[in-house]
Amino acid sequence: MFRTATVISVCLVAVPALAQSVDSVEYGPRPLYLIDRMDDGPLKEKLMSCTGQEASPSLFSIGHRGAPMQFPEHTVESNVAAARMGAGILECDVTCTQDLELVCRHAQNDLHTTTNILATPLADTCVAPFTAASGDTAATAECRTSEITLDQYRTLTPKMDAADGTATTVEAYLGGTADWRTDLYSAEPATIMTHAESIELFKSLGAKFTPELKSPSVEMPFNGFSQQDYAQKLVDEYKAAGVPASDVWLQSFNRDDVLYWIEAEPDFGAQAVYLMDEYNIDGYSPMDASTWPNTMEELKSMA
Repeated sequence: MFRTATVISVCLVAVPALAQSVDSVEYGPRPLYLIDRMDDGPLKEKLMSCTGQEASPSLFSIGHRGAPMQFPEHTVESNVAAARMGAGILECDVTCTQDLELVCRHAQNDLHTTTNILATPLADTCVAPFTAASGDTAATAECRTSEITLDQYRTLTPKMDAADGTATTVEAYLGGTADWRTDLYSAEPATIMTHAESIELFKSLGAKFTPELKSPSVEMPFNGFSQQDYAQKLVDEYKAAGVPASDVWLQSFNRDDVLYWIEAEPDFGAQAVYLMDEYNIDGYSPMDASTWPNTMEELKSMA
C-alpha cells in the first residue's frame, strides 16, 4: 500500500475551504527518492518503469489520517494533500465529544499531542494535567475529546502528533516533532473537522470512505450513549449525507461493532473491516494463528 505522505505544491499555503476538488494528481518526489535508494534488482527495475506514468487517484492508495507525515492529521489540509497525491480512499478515525458529537481524532485521548489544548484554558479539562519531566521521569499529560464539547473542540488548533518527553514547560512539551516528519506545513493553523464535515470534504474530493470507530476512553454507556448508539451514529451520518454503503468501508478493533453493523445495517456491514493487533487483544500475535481469538472460519460464521 502506498502511504500518501509526499511533498506537494505550495498552493496549500493558504488554508483551504471545506469544499475542494482534485483537478490533477502529483505524487511528489518521495516515491522515486525511495526507489533510487533501493538495491539494484528486478523490483527496482519494475518500479522505475513506472517513472513516466500519468498520476491518477487509486483505491489502492488510502490516506491514513490524511497525509500525517507532513500535515497535522485528520485536518482538511492533510486530507486534501492525500487526495492530491492520489489517495482514492480517505480515513476519519471517529471519536466523540462530551456532547456526543462525532469528530475526527486518531484516539479519544490524544488531544495533548495532536492539538494545542495544553496551552489553552481547556487544559483544565485534561484528565491528567501536564507534569514536567524530572530526572528519569518523562513529562506526561492526557487530554480527552470526551471531556470537552464540540464548541470547545472547534477552538483547538491541530498540530503534528508529537510531544517532548524531556520538556519542563508546556511550550516545550508541545514540540518534539519527529525528524522523519516535518512542521513545514504547520506555519498556518490547520482546519479541524467533525466526522460529518469529513464526509462532505471527501465527497468533494471524489474519494471514498474508510472511517474507523475508535475505542472510547470512557466507560460505555457515556452520558446515556451506548456502544451501539456510537456505532449507529457513525452509519447515520453517511446515510444523512446520501453516501451509498458501497463507498464506505467501516472499521473497528471491537468485534461487537462489526457484528452490530452486520445485523443492524447489513448494507454497510457487508464490507465492514474487523481490525486486530497485539494492542487490542492480550496474547495475540498477528504472525501466530494459534493465538488468534477466532479462526477465519469462525469469524465468517458470525457474519
